[in-house]
Amino acid sequence: MDNSKTLLFLGVYGMEVVECGGALAKNVLNGGKSYASIMLCRETSQPQIRKAAEVLGVEDVSFFNFESGTVDLSFEMKLELVKRIREVKPDIIITQDPEHSYHDLDPDRRPAMILILESIALASRDFALKDMEGLAPHSIPTIYYMTPHHPNTVLDISQVWDKKELAMSQLESQMEFSGSHFDHILDEKTAEILSPGYSTLTTDAEKGKAIHKVLDLAVHMYHGIPSHGRFALAEAYRRDGNYHLDQLIV
Repeated sequence: MDNSKTLLFLGVYGMEVVECGGALAKNVLNGGKSYASIMLCRETSQPQIRKAAEVLGVEDVSFFNFESGTVDLSFEMKLELVKRIREVKPDIIITQDPEHSYHDLDPDRRPAMILILESIALASRDFALKDMEGLAPHSIPTIYYMTPHHPNTVLDISQVWDKKELAMSQLESQMEFSGSHFDHILDEKTAEILSPGYSTLTTDAEKGKAIHKVLDLAVHMYHGIPSHGRFALAEAYRRDGNYHLDQLIV
């Protein structure tokens, strides 16, 4: 049975590549090709995202270079997303969860969600073909939503856990930001409970990596063994629509 698939991750922010890193790396491990495209990512952070993607085996990561606060349903933005989908021709798209994006107060998440879904729909139709010479419509792929409030799918990522952790460590800017944030919201005793030795760390990047390592393990274990699952470490997703099966699967 051929398990190789072409997988495209459409993200709003850069760290999401690593948050879905298990799926991206596992797809490559199974002989598939993984791609990623990010809407909003500072130019200074893009080399770090590329390094993280390389660790995960991502074939190519591209940046739309949209400006924060400007994401909308313009023809130009639809054109860029549709072009990327038609170029990659994915079997599967992973993107943010509509419900999660509605409640998340990160800027641009809500218009980005509508833009992504509209672009996926338009990619299969005759939208802007004259502007994309050599590219044909691509049928709507299977969609999985990341970090959903109500998952219906868990993916075993134990085989690629080390890659996911190494990829996260490449995001120096994010680790520095997180370290400063954790230092602000956690008292010394609590920080030590979460990550023994935290008080000896001297830089925000070290502190960010230390707490992220704990949080990542907790989140992925939660979707594994503690929830009566089969897997030790699992990424949670929500598949859009019904599963279409020739026979029931175990």
